Amino acid sequence: MLDETPKRFDRIVAILIQLQSKKIVKAQELADRFDCSLRTIYRDIRTLEASGVPIYSEAGVGYALMDGYRLPPVMFTREEVSSFIAAEKLMQKFTDPSLGSHYASAMYKLKSVLRSTDKDWLSNIESKILMHTAQPLFNDNSPNTLAPLFESIAEKKQILLSYKTVESEEASDRNIEPVGIFHENNNWYFLGYCHLRKDYRQFRTDRIQGIKKTELKFTIEHGPLETYLTKKEHSNTTTKVRILVSKKVVGHLRHEQKYHGYVSEKEVDGQIEMTFMSRDIKNGFARWFLMFGDYAKILEPELLKTTLLELLEINKKRLL
Repeated sequence: MLDETPKRFDRIVAILIQLQSKKIVKAQELADRFDCSLRTIYRDIRTLEASGVPIYSEAGVGYALMDGYRLPPVMFTREEVSSFIAAEKLMQKFTDPSLGSHYASAMYKLKSVLRSTDKDWLSNIESKILMHTAQPLFNDNSPNTLAPLFESIAEKKQILLSYKTVESEEASDRNIEPVGIFHENNNWYFLGYCHLRKDYRQFRTDRIQGIKKTELKFTIEHGPLETYLTKKEHSNTTTKVRILVSKKVVGHLRHEQKYHGYVSEKEVDGQIEMTFMSRDIKNGFARWFLMFGDYAKILEPELLKTTLLELLEINKKRLL
């Protein structure tokens, strides 16, 4: 019984918050959320009523709070709430399930301070906003990775990471001191000090096979994340690339060009000359160029031309 009391208290408080987040809340909806019986929900509702919370119920409809009853002394404008809804949709699709669940819980608290008319207005918006991801952001073996990383950074404690690189068939285990997390090129990454490699390394969340918190303290006082990312960016050698592209396809390159070191462009004889400073001619830029190469011409460097010929020859052999 002693173990159940704190859980029941937390559930009752959460029920009160959810009652404030919507005009009508069904008992079955509450039972599903808290994974308990309807009898338990009825008992908790009676406890709230006995505590002076003005709840009214209608058979076959659900529970509601008397309009005007508020606990938090915070009110938001409709414009502010709209921004939260957009953020909630992003959190649902672009973060891991654990973090998305925490944000959903926070949204219940936010919605609880709205007036009834604003709740209707909000419901109309929620059903009309969808977000889609281009690819899985997290590995099925380790779907919840962001929350442990946040805790590790905040508590300055190492994590034990099981990670599979692009080149390797097997995952390797290593102790990491995370420095920071960032989203880039439609993927989540984190940068950290790797005790296995004795250096700072960048890790992609969809390649993480497992992540565990440890009680080991950080051994290094790390600087801001931006410091390491800037240093990494400047440390990579770049190669100047100039291509001449038909106006028919230039519009389709806008989204991807920034990932390949786009610098500038100008019109030349009815076509667009584009300049890049590429950090990866052979594996990155060359393969991207193949997507629209029938509408483009390479002006420089010769290395890019050679690489493309090699790739085309490989593909030719495989097709024959």
